[in-house]
Amino acid sequence: MITTRGLTRHFGRPGKGEVVEAVRGIDLEVGAGELVAFLGPNGAGKSTTLRMLTTLLQPTSGTAVVAGCDVTEDPAGVRRRIGYIGQGNGAAHTQRVRDELVVQGRIYGLGRKDAERRSDHLLESLGLDGLGSRTVSTLSGGQQRRLDIALGMVHRPELLFLDEPSTGLDPQNRANLQQVIERLRVEHGTTIVLTTHYLDEADALADRVVVIDHGTVIADDTPERLKAHLAGDHVILVVNEAPRAPQVAAALGRIVPSAELRVEGATVSGRVHGGAAAVPELIVHLHEQGITLASAEVARATLDDVFLILTGRSLREGAPAGSAAATASSTTPRTDLEAQPS
Repeated sequence: MITTRGLTRHFGRPGKGEVVEAVRGIDLEVGAGELVAFLGPNGAGKSTTLRMLTTLLQPTSGTAVVAGCDVTEDPAGVRRRIGYIGQGNGAAHTQRVRDELVVQGRIYGLGRKDAERRSDHLLESLGLDGLGSRTVSTLSGGQQRRLDIALGMVHRPELLFLDEPSTGLDPQNRANLQQVIERLRVEHGTTIVLTTHYLDEADALADRVVVIDHGTVIADDTPERLKAHLAGDHVILVVNEAPRAPQVAAALGRIVPSAELRVEGATVSGRVHGGAAAVPELIVHLHEQGITLASAEVARATLDDVFLILTGRSLREGAPAGSAAATASSTTPRTDLEAQPS
């Protein structure tokens, strides 16, 4: 559904040496029916990449074929075949909900009756039935985001782009929106590409996670494999007899040679690949040595752990000002479109 080769986008004035390389050669493939999440901090290049794939920006170099059409040679063909939901609300606030949908369908070439039928179907399937005569401005935030998705789906696109669809929504509306996205795949087989700062959202929804930083793809795999291979589990073991804690660390290190462990008093902790399987094996081994544990905890890795390992920065939402995550983000040069003057 998407194939890119060496895709780049630069901003600035090359003749004066004022060039920002927002995207630096992205190779990407997305198959039909996949749901792929782009992760990256502000300025990483993910939104610029999305805008090139949706024909809103011309690439500086490289190629991109989206839904069978070249984004440079046939941008109109791309637009006919995709849906795009940006970060802002797409519907006019003073218009009625159903009218907005019907007009959107007409713009895409649907006949009036077909546009009306399609609009009514989307209103019902997205939990907006009964709201068709309301003005857009009277809808809640969650309802407006669902209307945005309806606008993006009214022409039955093969491919749907969602740019941070749940930003600003409360937890309940975020959960509802995730259910809507999952239904789109099940009921329509829609290929979906989304950008998000909510790592639990990417973890729950995505078949693949593409991590973008400084304009390049630095990781591309399933969430489970990224967590298992890059981060590992966080293990905390408390030994009944503190002097024997180094023996516990050594034993765990023999079971998992790649384990990164530290000993502090009676506590052994660190990152362990396959920790959920290693700890029971360790307990059996320690029992044979006459060593007992007061407690054992295994916390599965998160995508934020993965991103921190890959980039040294955190994507965790709500990092307090002055925290390591916030400081890292604030001191990293912005290279995305948002950083450029309009």
